[in-house]
Amino acid sequence: MTFEYNLVVIGGTTAGRRAAMAAVRRQSRVALVEPPIGKIWLGAGSIYSQALNQAGQLFQQLPPGGISRGEESVSGNLPVPAGQFSDIWEYAHAVADNWAEENSLAVLAAEGVDVIMGGGEFCRLPHLAFNVNQRQLRSRAYLIASAARPAIPEIPGLAETGYLTAADLWQKPLLKQSNLSWAIIGGSPIGIELAQALARLGGKISLIVKGDCLLSNEDSEAAQLIQAQLEADGVKVITRSQVTHAKRIEGKRWVLAGDSALEVDQILVAAGQTPDIQSLNLDGVGVKYHQRGIIVNSKLQTTNPQIYACGDFLGGYQFSQVAEYEAGIAVKNALFFPVFSVDYGAIPRAIFSEPPLARVGMTEVEARKHYGKDVLVLRQYFKSALKGQILGATTGLCKIIVRSQGEILGASIVGKEAEELIQVLALGMQQKIKIEAIAHLPAISTTFSEVLQQAAAQWQQQHQPFWHNFWESWFNWRRSGFF
Repeated sequence: MTFEYNLVVIGGTTAGRRAAMAAVRRQSRVALVEPPIGKIWLGAGSIYSQALNQAGQLFQQLPPGGISRGEESVSGNLPVPAGQFSDIWEYAHAVADNWAEENSLAVLAAEGVDVIMGGGEFCRLPHLAFNVNQRQLRSRAYLIASAARPAIPEIPGLAETGYLTAADLWQKPLLKQSNLSWAIIGGSPIGIELAQALARLGGKISLIVKGDCLLSNEDSEAAQLIQAQLEADGVKVITRSQVTHAKRIEGKRWVLAGDSALEVDQILVAAGQTPDIQSLNLDGVGVKYHQRGIIVNSKLQTTNPQIYACGDFLGGYQFSQVAEYEAGIAVKNALFFPVFSVDYGAIPRAIFSEPPLARVGMTEVEARKHYGKDVLVLRQYFKSALKGQILGATTGLCKIIVRSQGEILGASIVGKEAEELIQVLALGMQQKIKIEAIAHLPAISTTFSEVLQQAAAQWQQQHQPFWHNFWESWFNWRRSGFF
């Protein structure tokens, strides 16, 4: 039996394109089936939200009296003037366009990837293949790396009232003013990022979540810091509430959440994502799935061993770096032999609020549940760092979870450059480096890495009380003049 390709990637995401590039650079023959969805594949929502948040930070740093511009006065406490807000949107679009150019289909085609535009589905007869544009693509292996679609909760009246999602938010021409009122449904990372960015640019934001607090899967101290900062920025966080109805009355949108009735200009649904599984004919080729995503083993093989899956379609961590890690494992297994397994324990991730929240490994609750009393918590606040004092970025916490012998179990960092600091701890976990090594690594002064080093240094104080007592006795004895 002969095959046209070594690997066919069903793409539409960054992970899909990275997988195709990695495979073709191993001298294999690769096809990438790319749906015609513009630049949504690259997670444009996250890129735009980070660009807007950066603009919001700069805008808030303006002096209280504002900066005069003719008869206009711009202040961090007021909506951005229409002209400047339009410039901010252009800046966000330019960032996304530049990133898309660096990761374009033309670059992949130049590297040797056979790029095929269009939608398709799997077929079993006369042999396993992927049908696209009336063509059957035959391959030894297939990788599903498609983008999921936004999850839309079943709320009476929502469709008739009208709503936006992070996927289409950036394509709407009406978003040319900053002083709109928004109801954001769902506490997903991108929902939090957008809530803060729009609030800092002058919007009136209500963030509605079903749980008792934001980010219930994160460390409670870190999540509380993020929620407190959102509220300080003017975001109204409505917890323990579920939107039960939406309605348009006299041209205005109304949302009923718990006991609150909110009149808003726009409704943004940010309740996560759900895979569009039905369109691929997975049933026809023996691939099992459930409501949250495709079922895979530790090698990322589906129940059809020739078909692999990664990213959004697995229904797990919907972060781009996790999807790209999975794609790397799947490509090696698909091209060679399925011997590589995924290990999520040391993959860092971040929520790009301001300050950002970054995490790797276990939270304190998870560690204590697994290891009981053999857990130490190392904690240091950003106000202890001179860099934080200089930049006025003293809000933050570094919390490292370790075992008594120094093994790093996890960490949560909230603060300036948290997404950079977490990489050190992630590398330590991946390479089995003990916390003592990080404690002994001199930190450059003045940088935020001092917070990391100071937190790590607490391990010796908590872990070695015997030696502290011994050295105290030793020096007391030496001061006595006997030796």
